[in-house]
Amino acid sequence: MNFKFLFFLFFAITFCFSQESPELKKYTLDANQFYGSIILHNPDISHLINAHPGGIILSYNRKTYGSEEWEELYNYPDLGFSFIYQDMNYETLGKNYSLYAHYNFYFFKRNIQLRVGQGIAYTSNPYDKTTNFRNNAYGSDFLSSTYLMFNYHKENIFKGLGFKAGISIIHYSNANFRAPNTSTNTMALNAGLVYDLNGGTEIEYVHREKEKVTEPVRYNFALRTGLNESDVIDSGQYGFVVFSAYADKRLGRKSAIQMGTDVFFSNFLKELIRYQSISFPENKVAADDDYKRVGVFVGHELFINKMSIISQLGYYVYYPFDFEGRMYNRMGLKRYFGDKVYGAITLKSHGAKAEAVELGIGIRL
Repeated sequence: MNFKFLFFLFFAITFCFSQESPELKKYTLDANQFYGSIILHNPDISHLINAHPGGIILSYNRKTYGSEEWEELYNYPDLGFSFIYQDMNYETLGKNYSLYAHYNFYFFKRNIQLRVGQGIAYTSNPYDKTTNFRNNAYGSDFLSSTYLMFNYHKENIFKGLGFKAGISIIHYSNANFRAPNTSTNTMALNAGLVYDLNGGTEIEYVHREKEKVTEPVRYNFALRTGLNESDVIDSGQYGFVVFSAYADKRLGRKSAIQMGTDVFFSNFLKELIRYQSISFPENKVAADDDYKRVGVFVGHELFINKMSIISQLGYYVYYPFDFEGRMYNRMGLKRYFGDKVYGAITLKSHGAKAEAVELGIGIRL
């Protein structure tokens, strides 16, 4: 599952610590213990919810003070790396070990912190049709993982030592890279300590005059690819290709709106169509039904430094085979290399049902 490591590398490059000038560097460590429950988001995992998972979150953070313009625009967030150990307290699910890159955003005089982390996880006891057939949540050893922390956060209460506490949500899924993949979401209470490696030394924030940003309509062309599998276990992993073309219009320094089209060549659907035509004749699926799909979408792009967050909502206008409904959505990240070329990692899904992780390259003209 090499794409998982590419996924994490993408973030590691994005959050490179070397961008701050030497006089504006400041680092903190924090350690949190958490305890919570798995949320029943899908009735298919009800048999897996019989214990309360717990674990620890260890983090390394670099503060920003405005050496780059985007830092002031987002109220001087932190950049960091995290490690999570989570014991699901149920032998079928095992234990998860995860590495993340994250942002910490601050509100209400920097006393409230929102952390958004993304990375990869290793699970100790994934699905096995012989030895662990009950674990339909994790179909592979490596998973993509997202976590959120919403905490009261107070630094430097005593000699660089501070405190934080709040709510965390941790998500594990392999995005249908391999079946089964019903995934888990843990909601937990967390509490821990924060330590300032600079001993509580204060650094002054840089402030600039805000300049208005205007751009003409830009045109984007993207190629996305990856591997995925249908929900039929052992049906096989197949490559896919997606061609996207869309226009975007910048609304200001942070946002742009998008409108465009996708053409999907999803080879796993070929096998699914063949399988259903043989196994479920009552569905009236023919073996030669077209597996291609065409969609139109609207979207939004949030610009953060050289990275941006995209969210899109689409509708299939060409849809010969019924798979999870006509509506689809896409969320993910773009990383710009210069003014025009970008790389992207996105999750394409139908509501909460993931279809694939897409690795993409594109150009914005």
